[in-house]
Amino acid sequence: MRQLSDFGRVTLAHRPTPLEPLARLSRLLGGPPLFVKRDDCTGLAIGGNKARQLEFHLGDAVAKGATTVLVTGAVQSNYVRSVAAGAAKLGLKCHIQLEDRVPGMGQPYHVSGNVLLDRLLGAELHGYPQGEDEAGADRALAELAGEFAAQGERPYPLFLSEHHEPLGALGYVDAAREIVRQARGMEQVPTGIVLASGSGTTHAGLLVGLRRLGCDSIAVHGVCVRRRAGAQRGRVIRVVRKTEALLDCAGLVEEGEVLVTDEFLGPAYGRPTAAGAEAMRLAARTEALLLDPVYTGKAFAGFLELARRRTLGPGPAVFLHTGGIPAIFAYGSDVFESHDADARR
Repeated sequence: MRQLSDFGRVTLAHRPTPLEPLARLSRLLGGPPLFVKRDDCTGLAIGGNKARQLEFHLGDAVAKGATTVLVTGAVQSNYVRSVAAGAAKLGLKCHIQLEDRVPGMGQPYHVSGNVLLDRLLGAELHGYPQGEDEAGADRALAELAGEFAAQGERPYPLFLSEHHEPLGALGYVDAAREIVRQARGMEQVPTGIVLASGSGTTHAGLLVGLRRLGCDSIAVHGVCVRRRAGAQRGRVIRVVRKTEALLDCAGLVEEGEVLVTDEFLGPAYGRPTAAGAEAMRLAARTEALLLDPVYTGKAFAGFLELARRRTLGPGPAVFLHTGGIPAIFAYGSDVFESHDADARR
């Protein structure tokens, strides 16, 4: 079995991040105690889960002598913002390809939030007109990388699709050990962990990491934020298998252990929901916990409901806060307008 030390890595994240009790929410819901793993506090340009992932991706880029990093993602992608931040910290050039995944959005969406930070961090922005075409976006990114290679650069493209090595998942193989160590120190080992499940990288890495530690009783529940449950479950399983292959531990995770729900997804990726807006409001006003409308707001709505239904097991439950705060400013009042419109129906 390969170890994490066998892979190239740079230091980008503040680790460990806090594991905090959600005392007021726990009293409100009753049942087992609730906790939040604060990976919004990883520190890299407003933090988020991508900082852990990029330690391995950009570690590989540095080891290969890259001069330019390229990445593709949605207009308000937290990932591309984190790539821009990591590149700036390491002295690499950065080119970002922004995909139009949420059509019909106003000006704040296209200039504020993560886009503003991308520019501040010195990244050069490029456009890709389609939003649900991972293969096409990856091809366009590869073409852009080819152009820079022809100019004498050494490009390192970070592709979006699942067909590439999930080096970023190693960041959450490592985070699993951190969570378990913290929980044991508090005598609060969880029976359920809930997170936003999008690319599948964080979800797969955490699940593989827990099983490598022998923590078979901790279930990982993914709340779908981009695609429906059937497609998402298949994607996470495939990323799990690729992660196991990287670490030479095939068959560690059983397919039945990949748990996802699309009950809180809403009409589409990036579209705020009433449940998500209410979860954002509740988290802010009970725990001063800030969530975003695209990922963590929807995931926290799922966390609360699964806790109410006692789906997360008899022990403590943990919400993995994966960050995304800049999107609050890109959506602005749209978050609560969608909530109010739903309430009036």
